[in-house]
Amino acid sequence: MAHARVKGSEKLSLTAKIMIAMGLGIVVGVLLDMLDSPFVDTHVVAGFFGMIGTMFVNALKMLVVPLVFFSLLTGVTGIGDIRILGRVGGKSFALYIFTTACAIGMAIILALLIGPGSGFDMEGVDTSGVTGAEAPSVWSTFAAIVPTNPIQAFASGEMLQVIFYTVILGIAALMMGDAAKPFTEACGFMNELVMKVVGIVMTFAPYGVFALIAKTFAEQGIGLFVPVMAYVATLVLALFLHLFGTLSLLLKTLSGLNPITFMQKLRPAQVFAFSTASSNATIPVTYRAVTERVGVDKGVASFCIPFGATINMDGTAIMQGVATVFLANVYGIDLGLTGYITVVGMAILASIGTAGVPGVGLVMLTMVLTQVGLPIEGVAIILGVDRLMDMIRTAVNITGDAVVTTIVARGEGKVDLGVFDDPEAGVLTEDVTDIPAHAQPAQ
Repeated sequence: MAHARVKGSEKLSLTAKIMIAMGLGIVVGVLLDMLDSPFVDTHVVAGFFGMIGTMFVNALKMLVVPLVFFSLLTGVTGIGDIRILGRVGGKSFALYIFTTACAIGMAIILALLIGPGSGFDMEGVDTSGVTGAEAPSVWSTFAAIVPTNPIQAFASGEMLQVIFYTVILGIAALMMGDAAKPFTEACGFMNELVMKVVGIVMTFAPYGVFALIAKTFAEQGIGLFVPVMAYVATLVLALFLHLFGTLSLLLKTLSGLNPITFMQKLRPAQVFAFSTASSNATIPVTYRAVTERVGVDKGVASFCIPFGATINMDGTAIMQGVATVFLANVYGIDLGLTGYITVVGMAILASIGTAGVPGVGLVMLTMVLTQVGLPIEGVAIILGVDRLMDMIRTAVNITGDAVVTTIVARGEGKVDLGVFDDPEAGVLTEDVTDIPAHAQPAQ
């Protein structure tokens, strides 16, 4: 560890490089938007920046399924007791649902107090091409967790199905006892190998983040925010209240850990979530942050992080709450208490059955609007700013995943306080082989 600290003090951390890349990306993007050159827009912004950004996000997504599969198998077999596994799963599910309900409830109350959308002029808003999505039933949502074809689930990235199959496989290995030892050792090796690949991909992160941010600001510009400034301001306020209020309070109350230290440790994952706008693509980074920086046991993190990325969408739920109030005000429709209770229930249900990919929030929003009788054409009003808002709410999503994971691990006595209190623990530099000893797979 002494060697790692010396290196960390001589080099910029990966997080610092990414923050610099984000800042440069914003500046370059705004300048290119002001330049307004068709050639630059086509060949530089959509072409070169689009290519680099897509390659980076694809590389992150490439890691998700193998990382979840091998780390989850290693975690399940490492826990060693089916009863403990059931307790961890039950606690995490209950907390994820609770935080989502808190998020959207707070968002609705805040939006009702501020009242964004009152007096909004719909003239000039292009509502063509906005289509609604059918809301899933409770029964179909839970039935879809069980895959009919595990190979297809792995190929299509259906994370709930992947998690279900992997947990069943891990339980079967536990039941076999010593006979499964070669299998569990092989899974441990593959988990370590995937973590090395994660390290390699991370070295290219600053370039990918720069391209993604520059492309977003070059295409969206600042002008899109002016007509919907009240909506944007209310949404950002609600997101930050949940991030630094609700989640921090839950962490302090239920785990006793310092929320400030925790947020500092989680910054790399938050930055990645912001730049990619995808909870699933950020799974490898969130996983590394909570295990190597926060000190959560790999067995607990292997289960809770991918599970949370799939069913826990606090930021997206907040967007749905604020957007519903905003559009109700725009159209002059009073939803009443029953309507807003329906919104809360729909948001929770949709978060369970919807993938953590960019833009999914708008799909979920159309389900909610249809259910409460609001015109789905209203989505066109916020369509322009949704990409930037999606970036912020994804950072909130993965923070909720990490908070719940840490609370569950702390309750099981599975948080290494020495790692949590060490500011240098798990700090990433350019050296992809510099993986701390405590990041090795549990046996």
